[in-house]
Amino acid sequence: MSGPWSSDGSGCGRSELLRGSSVARKGEQEVHCQKDKDDERVIEEPDETGVGQEQRHQVRRTVGGVHRNAVGRIEECFHCSEQLRDRDFHPDRFYSQSSSTDDDDACHWGEGDAGIFGAEKTNCDSPITLVNATFQWINDNLKDTIDFVVWTGDSARHDNDELIPRTEEQVIELNEMLVHKFVEVFGKPDNINDTDPTNDFTIPIVPNFGNNDILPHNIFTQGPNRWTKEFSQVWRQFIPEEQRHGFERGGWFFVEVIPNKLAVLSLNTLYFFSNNNAVDGCASKSEPGYEHFEWLRIQLQFFRQRGMKAILMGHVPPARTPSKQSWDETCWQKYTLWLQQYRDVVVGGLYGHMNIDHFMIQDNDQIDMQLVAGEIEPEKKPRKSNDFSIQSSAAYLTELRYGWSNLPGSVEAKDIGASMKERKKKKKKGRKSKYDKFLDKIGGPWAERYSATLVGASVVPNYFPTMRVFEYNITGAQEPLNNMLDQFEEVADAQLAELKRGEISESSKKHRFVKPHPPSKSQPPGPAYSPQTFSWAGYTQYFANLTRINAEFGSPRKSKNAKFTYEVEYDTKNDTVFGLEDLTVRSYVGLAARIGDYRPKKDDLWSTTTNDIEDDISATKKQKHKKNKKNKKHKKRKRINKTWFTFVNRAYVATKDEDELHDQFGFAMDE
Repeated sequence: MSGPWSSDGSGCGRSELLRGSSVARKGEQEVHCQKDKDDERVIEEPDETGVGQEQRHQVRRTVGGVHRNAVGRIEECFHCSEQLRDRDFHPDRFYSQSSSTDDDDACHWGEGDAGIFGAEKTNCDSPITLVNATFQWINDNLKDTIDFVVWTGDSARHDNDELIPRTEEQVIELNEMLVHKFVEVFGKPDNINDTDPTNDFTIPIVPNFGNNDILPHNIFTQGPNRWTKEFSQVWRQFIPEEQRHGFERGGWFFVEVIPNKLAVLSLNTLYFFSNNNAVDGCASKSEPGYEHFEWLRIQLQFFRQRGMKAILMGHVPPARTPSKQSWDETCWQKYTLWLQQYRDVVVGGLYGHMNIDHFMIQDNDQIDMQLVAGEIEPEKKPRKSNDFSIQSSAAYLTELRYGWSNLPGSVEAKDIGASMKERKKKKKKGRKSKYDKFLDKIGGPWAERYSATLVGASVVPNYFPTMRVFEYNITGAQEPLNNMLDQFEEVADAQLAELKRGEISESSKKHRFVKPHPPSKSQPPGPAYSPQTFSWAGYTQYFANLTRINAEFGSPRKSKNAKFTYEVEYDTKNDTVFGLEDLTVRSYVGLAARIGDYRPKKDDLWSTTTNDIEDDISATKKQKHKKNKKNKKHKKRKRINKTWFTFVNRAYVATKDEDELHDQFGFAMDE
């Protein structure tokens, strides 16, 4: 497949390099990085003693909704799917402009405010005008700088209108329509006589099953099934020939988006999905979820042997809070263990489905090896509705924050400035500094106790349509690598055949769980932990302000000059609130700890004077500290965590006004 790595002599493919300066933290040190005359970045890496060494890192961009990686650009199409998904498209041919946005009417019936490009802040799906305008914007603004597309599913409308029930034909047709849109933007104009369908695009595109890409929605049976067979044809231009048999078996596959260097694995998260009543977790050998993780283990192990890196992507993310557990617990346990054991291979995870812009932290200390091995059963909880509404998302985000309040990140902020001399002094006395204790808590200088998962907002305008552009590192990406592909296919086929034989023989028989091997102790931290080849360096978040766009196109006076466009919402490289120096796990753990801080530090504080002593704190925290607060009436400053409010404001793509944020998440923000 032709891709971004046709050389232009620079070793960067079609890259866009970081501009200006940023700061990259390595271990406990900080070093400023500036673009030099060769469009490279100087980044300092710590050795085992914490002493930095200069290395040069080239950086490239990816798109969100369009992913750009630091080795080029990626498109994350969620719901178009991680390109433009970050995010779920949910195209709806029955959408009617000026119809009612009430849930019962679904922008199909009645009269109301449904705009030409969609009804923002409602449960209506996307009109075809929004799909067309989004792809046109990508064509005009991003097409020539994207290296690959990650399309995370939900490319059909919801079944939200009893008068127009979905049909299998409609689901397939809408997915085919989006394939055609990709052809329009990224198709090769000169390969009419080419018989290889996977050579039809200028860049790799990696699709994925969403829970609304099947009927009935959420229910995906063990393969081969009707949907794996149907989509093997719909996506024949994207799935490598040698993997089509495996795809028909379970709906999973991978694409080497940079041959012999970087792969994107399309996970069929519907086998992990707690709302899929056709399957039962990932612990039993008879379950497709078990086979899926065995497949994933085999691929990651061989990528390790080949010296490759991998991006994991799927539709349903591994959300895990008291009110929202998207995956069966046994699947979450295996996923977290696999990320820990293959942390030298995995760049990160990209997901959609939930339509809100946020991230998740997995804690390796919560891995229960008995659950992973299937020796004990997880506590069975009643299956809840799959609906993730605007209302329920508030409870979910609040629970995320409360969980993050227990992270040890605040210690870093307090003691990061401790000098090496002070730390050595305490070490001689047989004591650890607070900073050393902090490192112990997070799993060392790279925070290897944790892993992070990124979840993008959607194109479907539950809020505003969004997309994201990632930048990733390409240092060393052009170095030669032994091609072991033939050996890989042989080994993978043999191991999967062995797995099938085990299922055919006595699937109920007790089996011995084999824990995946961890990285070699001599291996440096992986791309999710330390800036290196293929690490994500940052991203730019784009959004389309439909309130303004619909108004302009609907105005007789303004429509002549009206223009549909995506604009920048925020950029992690110059974002002073989140302050992410890169997208490593340690950076996200630090951000999560700041979001979870109910007593924010000065830099994270908005303040105002009041007679009310109530703090920005959850009901749970209030109860805990109730004894120490006996209705004091003297003046006190409210402590308002601006990082938390920025987080929830961005989760909803800036569609909530200050009063709504006040009502759902605490005190309103003060400028």
